[in-house]
This record gives sequence, structure tokens and C-alpha cells, in this order.
Amino acid sequence: MNYKYQITIAWSQEDESYLAYLPDFADEIMQPVTHGDTYQLALQNGLDVMEELILQFQAEGKSLPAVKLVLA
Repeated sequence: MNYKYQITIAWSQEDESYLAYLPDFADEIMQPVTHGDTYQLALQNGLDVMEELILQFQAEGKSLPAVKLVLA
């Protein structure tokens, strides 16, 4: 799937892993976060979760969230 949603990857000292946060889904579900032992694994897990969320929204007839622009 090729969607325009963001994934933010950050290291978590507390969890000792990389976290992948899906900010565009934050208004729709509680804590849209996954993780991975490496940056690449966290990104892949984030993409997998994003795809599952999109498929779930579509199956339930829900509108997908609007794409948000976040500038750092």
C-alpha cells in the first residue's frame, strides 16, 4: 500500500527499543505505537500496523484519517 501517512521513529531508553508512532491515527485509536529492536524493524512494524489499521477502517466502513502535516 502506498499511503501518505507519517511514521515517527524514536529511541526509547525506557523500553530499550525503537518506537514507531503513527500520529495521523492518534485521534482514532489509543496509542498508535509499535516498536522494534532496530530502526528498520520498528519502521517495518509501523508499516505493518498502518496497513492493518487501514484495512480495519475500510472493513468497518470508516473514513480514513486525514493526512496531517507535522513540521519539525
